[in-house]
Amino acid sequence: MGANSLEKKSRSGFWSTVFGRCKCWPRRTSISTGSIPNQNNNNVKTSNWNTRRGRSDVDQGLDGGSYLKSPPNHSMLVVVHQQNQVCKPPVESTRITTNQRKVPKEAISISGELESMIMDYQKIKGNNSNLVRASSGNFMLYGHLGNLRQPVEGENKKEDNKVEEKPEPPSLQCKALATRRDSEKLKNLGNIDYNKGNFGEALSLYEAAIAIDPFKASYRTYRSAALEAAGRILEAVSECREAIRIEPRYHRAHHRLGNLYIRLGEVEKAMYHLKRAGPEADSDHIAKAKTLQERINKCTEAKRLRTWNVLVKETDSAIKAGADSSPFMYAFKAEALLKLHRHQEANETLLQGPKYNDEDCIKHFGPIGNANLLVVQAKVDMALGRFDDALAAMERAVRLDSNSKEANSAMSKARALATFETVGNEHFKTSNFYDACISYGEGLAHDPRNSVLLLNRAICYSKLGQDELAIEDCTRALSVRPGYTKARLKRAHCNSKLERWEASIEDYEMLKKETPNNEEVKQGLSKARRQLKNKKTG
Repeated sequence: MGANSLEKKSRSGFWSTVFGRCKCWPRRTSISTGSIPNQNNNNVKTSNWNTRRGRSDVDQGLDGGSYLKSPPNHSMLVVVHQQNQVCKPPVESTRITTNQRKVPKEAISISGELESMIMDYQKIKGNNSNLVRASSGNFMLYGHLGNLRQPVEGENKKEDNKVEEKPEPPSLQCKALATRRDSEKLKNLGNIDYNKGNFGEALSLYEAAIAIDPFKASYRTYRSAALEAAGRILEAVSECREAIRIEPRYHRAHHRLGNLYIRLGEVEKAMYHLKRAGPEADSDHIAKAKTLQERINKCTEAKRLRTWNVLVKETDSAIKAGADSSPFMYAFKAEALLKLHRHQEANETLLQGPKYNDEDCIKHFGPIGNANLLVVQAKVDMALGRFDDALAAMERAVRLDSNSKEANSAMSKARALATFETVGNEHFKTSNFYDACISYGEGLAHDPRNSVLLLNRAICYSKLGQDELAIEDCTRALSVRPGYTKARLKRAHCNSKLERWEASIEDYEMLKKETPNNEEVKQGLSKARRQLKNKKTG
């Protein structure tokens, strides 16, 4: 027994040395949290600081609070009531001290560390932040660390009354729809709108489906079909290319892209994709592409030989054969009509052709191809007296292809015509009709069949009393532009002044058909008929 007693004594001495005798431990007292305000007792739960301690380390107080057994070298910790009360640290420090001694960091759990940081943040921002219990058991601020802020009851009622809910625009509604539905349902809804002819709505739905699943090639193909139906051919081509990039062996995308290239007059590319379309492409599509290739070859040959009448005929045939969206076919025809001095028809041809912006044209046809299209457009603008528009188009063409002799020559011509017209107009405003005639004549030296300059000079001739010269200029203007109403009206006036009533009546009657509500035409026609009647009776 002596040995056992000595052994127990030695053990007791060892543990006493480490922890001290129990009688030296400070008496446990609870720090009530009843005075700490609870901001939201219904929603706030208290954190359990004792999750990592054994049950033997927790004592229950008489008031229902839980107490952590304190080691002899530490001060007492914060006691948290389990009755939905939030513990706040003292204002002086986030660490609780007793007798001016800080609680060692090792004595605070990870949960306590995080809560201490949150309390510091709350102290800086003010004690108005709401707390919410996170899934990890830690306190978190609403609106921070990933939590969504929940409005407190009665908060911002005035602001809510002032703000009126506005209906979402269609694009936002479509995005909201995309968040509620899967991509297949959106695609099916787009197909319904497409079949009804609502291509704009179909595009929005296809785009929403693509936003959900951007790597579905079929969605790209459906969107390409809607773009084509809406007349946005180049965008449809880009969408088909993207579908093929996602799924290189997608037959439907190859078939649709081949047909699009036929419409653009790019037969070689069309044949390439039609051969990879599998069962989607039949012999009729291949035959159509081959026929179109023959027509385009004839157009190229006619342009090389400068047989402009043949070029007009072959371009019409190529457009009918399928190249109805090719800007080059319309440009070839317009250029041929300009060479044949049929300016009005050239302008109408370009108006009938497809309208693509410069960015899409450069992306698809390249800078040189787009420059060629701009040169033809500028030539038509010059022929119709739109000199500023022509100059702007030529400047863009030269920027795209600075080495083009045709583009640089046309730009010089456009600048000269614009300058002479401006000078002539200034002389005309000051009633200096003689110098105005000279300026317009200098412009006509660069473009002898320019209808606008011819009419301007005819007006000056009429002001100077030279009606014969005025009639000649009007006739030349009408030869290249038969629908030029101003030139025909001026010729009718001049013939009336020269008492050429039959010629005057002929022009007035044609003008009456074109402009039935024009009072000046009605009066001129009435006067010419009356004078002719008097001449016959007299």
